Amino acid sequence: MEAGSFLPLLIVFFLMYFLLLRPQQKQQKEHENMLKTLKRGSVVRTRSGVRGEVVEINERDVNLMIADRVKINILRSHIAGLETPAGSEGKSGDKTADKGAQAAAGDEKKSN
Repeated sequence: MEAGSFLPLLIVFFLMYFLLLRPQQKQQKEHENMLKTLKRGSVVRTRSGVRGEVVEINERDVNLMIADRVKINILRSHIAGLETPAGSEGKSGDKTADKGAQAAAGDEKKSN
């Protein structure tokens, strides 16, 4: 076989690596680092969508307070990510809403 016939196969392999595998590995490392840096008081969201504040942590489990006097125990690996504080969420949401309102106003001016 010629070396030229392997070239397309190698190109496809490298494309798959850089487009699929490498970003997935990077995301997995970021998730592992986030789990390592969890501490009491952190507000997190689980994979099932439950939002709560970390009350206790050990190597395997996390206790979350999801309401007054309501705690749940979940596996540490089932935490999807950290939640942003409610105050900063509203600020970024307002900017998006303002841009949408400005775009709508601009569309109205164009149509008139």
